[in-house]
Amino acid sequence: MDMKIVKIETAELDSPLITPFKTAERTAYSISNIVVRITSDTGETGFGEAPPTAVITGDTKGSIRCAVEEFIAPALIGMEIQDIDGISRKLRQAVVRNSSPRAAVDMAVYDLWAKSLNRPLYELLGGHADRIETDITISVNPVEEMVADSLKAVKRGFTCLKIKVGKGGMEDVERIAAIRQAVGQNIRLRVDANQGWDVKTALKIIRKLEEKDLDIDLIEQPVPAMDLDGMKQCTAQSTIPILADESVFTPQDAIRVLEERAADIINIKLMKTGGIYEALKIISIAETYGIPCMIGQMLEGKIATAAAAHLGAAKGVCTRADLDGPSLCSKDLYEGGPVFDGPVIQLTQAPGLGISGVPCFPKE
Repeated sequence: MDMKIVKIETAELDSPLITPFKTAERTAYSISNIVVRITSDTGETGFGEAPPTAVITGDTKGSIRCAVEEFIAPALIGMEIQDIDGISRKLRQAVVRNSSPRAAVDMAVYDLWAKSLNRPLYELLGGHADRIETDITISVNPVEEMVADSLKAVKRGFTCLKIKVGKGGMEDVERIAAIRQAVGQNIRLRVDANQGWDVKTALKIIRKLEEKDLDIDLIEQPVPAMDLDGMKQCTAQSTIPILADESVFTPQDAIRVLEERAADIINIKLMKTGGIYEALKIISIAETYGIPCMIGQMLEGKIATAAAAHLGAAKGVCTRADLDGPSLCSKDLYEGGPVFDGPVIQLTQAPGLGISGVPCFPKE
């Protein structure tokens, strides 16, 4: 069914977290999103959303809404939903730097596109699987609290924990070792430094983790994003896989990191890439280089998580997922969408992303 874009709207939606989300860069008490709704001339709607993660993307609530309402919407009104290439080109021309608002609009477009074909999005993107398994984040806190949070996560059924570190230097090794001892050997542990270490500290910590034989699945962004030489050193000297996160926003970044052998895995986040269209390019690059990907997020709500889950499930190269945002919330504010059962995100057969409503946009 042909569809034209006739309206693009934004609204705010806050989802309180069960416990504060703490990393080396920030502390959050709720998932605060700008939700985008695109309406077609047939009356069908598509949803997208973006969190204001200024410390990573530079985007704030105000900048996201301004970019969508004043620059993106005028550029896209009247365009055919089926013209994905043309819409994506217009998006990049409308706002060059602001990746989060582009991502929110992009996923709403893909939602509508899949609805126009009456198919769930993951089938149209590749159809590798209809489910994906996520880790869950353990925030930076005193060791005893991190151990307790880890045990609670395991009790909820999670088999992979993403441990936030980067604030304590060599004390981070104690955190990780204590968690490993508490949860046993059958739980996978991922370590995320969020750019919190310098190269010297990172290499010391990596050696200690190796010496203690803690069986770490990966270490994410151990050094600052722009320190590509530091990433290369860590990758070359570590038996633990190194994951590039903040170092890779664009397809060009991905090529540079892989050419320089500055990571073993790439973390793809729609808020960094500016949406599914550019993320698909990075996935193609990773496939060419024979490098696996993680599909991740910036502490996002159910719409953005659904978009990432559809993309990750669709592609076999996405071997890992960090899509726990909705699992960290005290309640589900959205209608429809994927079903979250502990670590398993089960996609439905509903067209598009499967999201049928959000409270910030009352049904007309």
